[in-house]
Amino acid sequence: MFFIMGVSQGHKQLDYHQTMICSVCGSYGRYEVFMTYMYLSFFFIPLFKWNKQYIVRTSCCGSVYSLDPQVGRTIEAGGQVEITADDLVLQSGGGSSGGTAQGTQKICPSCGYEAASDFEYCPKCGRRLDI
Repeated sequence: MFFIMGVSQGHKQLDYHQTMICSVCGSYGRYEVFMTYMYLSFFFIPLFKWNKQYIVRTSCCGSVYSLDPQVGRTIEAGGQVEITADDLVLQSGGGSSGGTAQGTQKICPSCGYEAASDFEYCPKCGRRLDI
């Protein structure tokens, strides 16, 4: 008899929408909630899930937080709950699109383009950036 079994890791994006002001980059964004888990499959059909963890990613700069498991279970069940700062633990800071709180971005006073801190002139319009 031949059995195909396996243990794998899965993830699922949960249906959750909450806007916020990011504590890392200071921009407006929203929380994206994901559930990661391990599962046992039998003939490619998932049978058991365990080790569920809930992860929150911000849409503004991509910062990643771990979420309180009780809040995560409520969101997974479809409940309406607001995520607070007490529910989150920062795992990695972002910086992909919204800049960072350390001031590594300069904003052009003419066109509003966000340039890296080592730029003296705006790459979009050519105006000198304020120091």
